[in-house]
This record gives sequence, structure tokens and C-alpha cells, in this order.
Amino acid sequence: MARLAAARTAFHAALLAGPLTVSDRGIPSNADSSSAPSRRIALGILDRLGPSRTAVKLPGQTAGANFETLCAAFLEEILPALAHLRPGRFEIAKGGGIARFEQYAHLDELEAIARSNRDIATALGSDYLIKPDIVIARRPEPDAAINARETLVDATVARHASIRAWAQPLDLLHASISCKWTLRSDRAQNARSEGLNLVRNRKGRLPHVAVVTGEPLPSRIASLALGTGDIDCVYHFALPELRATLDGTGDEGYLDTLDMMVEGKRLKDISDLPLDLVA
Repeated sequence: MARLAAARTAFHAALLAGPLTVSDRGIPSNADSSSAPSRRIALGILDRLGPSRTAVKLPGQTAGANFETLCAAFLEEILPALAHLRPGRFEIAKGGGIARFEQYAHLDELEAIARSNRDIATALGSDYLIKPDIVIARRPEPDAAINARETLVDATVARHASIRAWAQPLDLLHASISCKWTLRSDRAQNARSEGLNLVRNRKGRLPHVAVVTGEPLPSRIASLALGTGDIDCVYHFALPELRATLDGTGDEGYLDTLDMMVEGKRLKDISDLPLDLVA
């Protein structure tokens, strides 16, 4: 089995041992209990992933935090194996503000000004103070690494290059990943707002902006995936299993929506994410 396939299988096994359970009424924990299509599709995905546990559904915040942890662990397992495609010193972390990164360091100064002036604080709001679920940082490179093959830089050139540790010491935000165990309209809007603020408030290179979800309903995934400009792509925790379920249930409307998102490059599988991050 390919290493990425094995990591995907392990990711699903960890989900089945954690937040992905079924209630004593037969309702999967990522389903909307008030929606028959959600229950039906979620159960089809669960059947294809493996034996499930019957357990009390975790509180929303707990399930979401567990999902974030497992997504981060999946990336930590795979990204180092792709170092030959994207060399560099990368670090994966959960949470934390974006002002510690080079592209967004100015936001700390902005916040300090807002704290000292109520009128400015009112005008600015607080939407720019983003704390992504998962961040991938790239450390700036020392001149020894840049000049490893030949002398490319010295004190006279590239004096403001972000990747050069000699020029600036802060990590670069390589990727911001939002993890949504399920999607409701407010959660989809929150992910969009985070993406837009990452675009608008940066100084320098835009990081990858991705969303990973365990939502079973294609219509709810579409509320986030369709459209461009705010996020790179939505990644589903079990896309082939979702499509196989829709094939089996004959949900033509949902199947058309799913195919539109996939063919439009707005929805991919979790296994696509590591490779997209090194593109």
C-alpha cells in the first residue's frame, strides 16, 4: 500500500476511535439528526470506512478539537515525506494568532493602536485577528543554505527578501487550514471570512488557505466550496466514500452538486491536501 493511502487509512481509523461514532439510534455523529438525507449519507460513508462504535455524541467543540488534532497528525505524518518536492524547514502547529508570521506582523502594531484608541478600535473591528485551526510555518533560510551550491547572496543584495533569515527573522505563514467537522451556515461563513482576511491583510505572499470538513451533505459543502477568491479549496475527509454512497442511494441532485464541485476544482479528498501544500 502506498504511504499516502496507509496514512489516509490510519486517519480514518483514528476518527473511528474518536469523534466519528454512531448513536444508539443509529445516527452518525457527523450527521444532522433533523435531516434524513444527512443521516442517510453519513451512515453510508461510515459503513464504507469500517466498523463503527456506538457512543454518546461528543459536544460540538470537543468533536471539532479532536478533528483538528487528527488532521494535524495526518499532515505531520505525510509532509516530511514530500520534502524532496518542497525543500525547506516547515513546522505544523495547532492554533495561534497570525501576527507572529512575517506577512502579518504589522497586525500586532495595529492591535496596539486599537487598544489605545476606542474610536480606531470601533472603526477597525476585530475580524483581522485570525487564529487558524492549523498553521504551517516555513522558517527563513540562513545564508549558508541559500549559498550551499554557489554564492548567490551577500550583504549587498536581496536585503529585504522574506525567505532570507539575514533580512528578517520571522517565520513565513505557508498555509492556514480551517477544520470544520460539520458545516452549518455560520461555520461556512466563518471560514470564508478567515480566508478573506488572510487575503486582504497580508503584506507579501499569500499562504495556502484550505478547509477540511467531515460534513456529509453536498449542499452544505457547496455553501463553502462554490465561488473563488477566499479559499483555495475544500477538502473532504472521505470524498470517494461520499461519492460511492451517493451512487448507491441514487441521490441524483446531490451527486450532480458533488460532481460540479469536484470537476470545478473546488472539492478534493483529504489525501490531495499534502500534495497541494507542496505545489
